[in-house]
Amino acid sequence: MGYRGLIKQLKTYKFKIYIRDEQKIFFIKTFVCICISYKLILNNKIKVRE
Repeated sequence: MGYRGLIKQLKTYKFKIYIRDEQKIFFIKTFVCICISYKLILNNKIKVRE
């Protein structure tokens, strides 16, 4: 049978998103909060394992 049945073509789409300044600020605040939370949780896990 070979590989003919296993090959699948993937399609990609590109979108240009235009966001307002207030939306940029919202996304920045959100990602900073997520980053800080992740680092705190990671530090807690490291301290528990020591």
